Amino acid sequence: MNIYVANLSYKIQDEDLKEIFEEYGAVNSAKVIIDHTTGKSRGFAFVEMANDAEGQEAIDQLNNAELDGKNLTVNKAKPKEANGNRGGGGGFNRGGGGGGYNRGGGGGYNREGGNDRGGDRSRSNSRY
Repeated sequence: MNIYVANLSYKIQDEDLKEIFEEYGAVNSAKVIIDHTTGKSRGFAFVEMANDAEGQEAIDQLNNAELDGKNLTVNKAKPKEANGNRGGGGGFNRGGGGGGYNRGGGGGYNREGGNDRGGDRSRSNSRY
């Protein structure tokens, strides 16, 4: 079971989190999420527990528990949809019928503006 842990103290590290959750069962992994620009904790983490029942027990016991002066938010993690959408911008463009738009509107536009832009484009091609 994958568990989302929020409102973490910025001092908590992976190993600290793993130790806390191991009180409830076997922990496959514990990962505090780090901000790439600052190198500091973003205040949340993911813990993967081997057994769903133990994971649920950890959620029940640790949700709203105090750790380093902060009340934790502990929930079952939602499936990774955001990561798919991040790279999925291309998917939106493909699904948006870009080809049809280019055939319909682009042809007329290129015919009207083609003479003015033809010289500029031939010069810019030398850069490639």
